[in-house]
Amino acid sequence: MKKEKVALIAPLFSLLALITAIVVLFLKGIQAVGLYTPANPEALTLALQISGAVFILGLAIYAIILPEKTRQILTGKNVRYGSNLLIISLAFLGILGSLNYLAYKNPQKWDLTAEKSHTLAPESIEILDALPEKVMAIAFFSANTPIDFAEQILLDFKANSKGKFDYQFVDPDLNPVEVREAGITGDGKILLKMGNRQEIVPAASEQELLRGMLRLINPNERAVYFLTGDGEYDTETLGERAVTLALNSLYGKNYTVQPLNLLAENAIPDDALSVIIVGATNPLSEKEIALLDAYLAEGGGLVALIDPTPISELNAEEDSLAAYLAETWGVLLDDNIIVDPSSNPPSDAVAYSYALHPITEKMNNISVYFPFARSLQFEERENLTQTSLAWTIDRAWGESDFSALESDGEPVAFDEEEDLPGPLAMAISVENLVTKGRVVVFGNAVFAGDEAFEAYGNGDFFINAIDWAAEQEDLLNLTPKKQVQRTFLPPNDFQLITILLGAICLLPSMMILGGFLAWMKRKKRG
Repeated sequence: MKKEKVALIAPLFSLLALITAIVVLFLKGIQAVGLYTPANPEALTLALQISGAVFILGLAIYAIILPEKTRQILTGKNVRYGSNLLIISLAFLGILGSLNYLAYKNPQKWDLTAEKSHTLAPESIEILDALPEKVMAIAFFSANTPIDFAEQILLDFKANSKGKFDYQFVDPDLNPVEVREAGITGDGKILLKMGNRQEIVPAASEQELLRGMLRLINPNERAVYFLTGDGEYDTETLGERAVTLALNSLYGKNYTVQPLNLLAENAIPDDALSVIIVGATNPLSEKEIALLDAYLAEGGGLVALIDPTPISELNAEEDSLAAYLAETWGVLLDDNIIVDPSSNPPSDAVAYSYALHPITEKMNNISVYFPFARSLQFEERENLTQTSLAWTIDRAWGESDFSALESDGEPVAFDEEEDLPGPLAMAISVENLVTKGRVVVFGNAVFAGDEAFEAYGNGDFFINAIDWAAEQEDLLNLTPKKQVQRTFLPPNDFQLITILLGAICLLPSMMILGGFLAWMKRKKRG
C-alpha cells in the first residue's frame, strides 16, 4: 500500500509539469505579440524543456514502481478505445497527407478575394497563352526593398502561364557582376528573358510585365541614335563625359543604339525612333538643325541635354540648338545655374516634385539630382502640349552671377533683382499635337553621364525620357479591377490576452477535464 502511495506522487508531478508547460507557453505567446518582455527569454525555453522532462519522468517512475498496474492500464478497455481512436487519427492524417501530396504535384489556384485581386486581366491571359517560348523573370531586389507584392504578381503570372513563365529573385548588392551584365540600374527592376532576347521592366506590376512580354513577342528593332560631331558625350569609352552606362540600359531594353554624325551622314535614318543630344560643346550647324526640324515634323523624337553656359562654353548667341527649341517648341533655357540650399554642394540641384506624366509616373518619388543645372521655362504655343517634368524646392534659385559660385569666400546668396526665384523646372517635355513629334529638354547633361547615372533615380529619368520620345512608353492598357475598401481593427491588449488564454489554457484544460470525467464515469460503471 505504501508503495502505491509513493507511485501516485509521480503522476502528480507530471500533472504539475503539464500545467507549468501550459503557463510557459502562454507567456511565450504574449511575448511573441509584444505584450510581455521577460528579463531572461532563455529561462522560459529552459522552463519548458524542464517541464517536458519532468512530465515524462513522472510517468516513467509510475510505470517502474507499479509495472503490473501500468500493464493493466495499457491493456484495459479505455486503452483499446484509445487505440481505435489512434488508428482512426493516423488513417485521417494519411488521407490528408496523400491529398496534400496530390495537390502539390497538381497545383490548382482559386482566387477567393472579393475583388479578384489575384486574377489576371483577360489581356494578361491572352499574352501568356501567346508566348512562343518560356519567359524567365529575374527580379533584382535588395534587402532594402520589400518583395511581397512583386513575389505575388510573379506567382500569379506563373500560375496562369501553363509552364511558360517562371521567376527568381537576385540580390543586386550580392551579385554586382550579374547586375552590370543585365544593364540593371536601381533597385526593384525585373529582367525578362525569352530565348536570346531580353527586356528590362521598371516595376513589378501586371501592366509593366505585360509591356515587357509584348516587346519580347514582337522583337521589331527599336533604333535610337546619339548625335556626335559637336563635342557630345562619348558613347564608346567609359569616362567623365561618357554615356556608356545609359547605352547598357538601352541594350537591356532591346534597343539598337547607334552614333549619328549629321555632318557626315547628311540624313537621319528612317528607323530612328529618337535622336539624343547629350552635352554638345559646339553649336549645331544650320544643316543639322534643318535635318532635326524635318525629322520632328514627321513625328520623330528628340531628347536634348543642354548644360549651362559655364560648362558648355556656349553663350546664348552661339547656341543654335537652344535658339531652335525656343523658336519652334517654346522651350526657354535660362542663362543661370540652379542653387539648391538643401544640397551639399548647393550646385547639385535635387528634383523635389514631379509632374503627372508618363516619364515621371514610374519614378515612385525617387530623387534625381542635377549637378550644375540650368533652369527651363516655356512659352505656350498653339498645338503644343508642354509639361514641366521636375521642379526644385521653393528655396532654390537660378544664380546668374557665375563668378559668385567660383569664389571661396562667403556663400552665394539670392539676389532679388538678378536671380530667378524657385521653384524652378529642370526638365520639360513637349508634344506637337499635329505632327506627333516629341521633344524632351533637360537643363543638364552631367546627371546622365557615367559618373552620376546610377545615383538615385538619374538613370530612370533619362531612360524614361528616351522611351517617351521614342513612343515606347505605353503599349497596353489593362482591364481595371474593382477596388474593395477594407478596414482592419487590430485587437487590443485585453482581446489578445483572451485569445491566448483560450488557445493555450482554456481549450487544453477542457480537453483534459473532459477526458478525466469520461474516465471517472466509465470507472464507476466497472
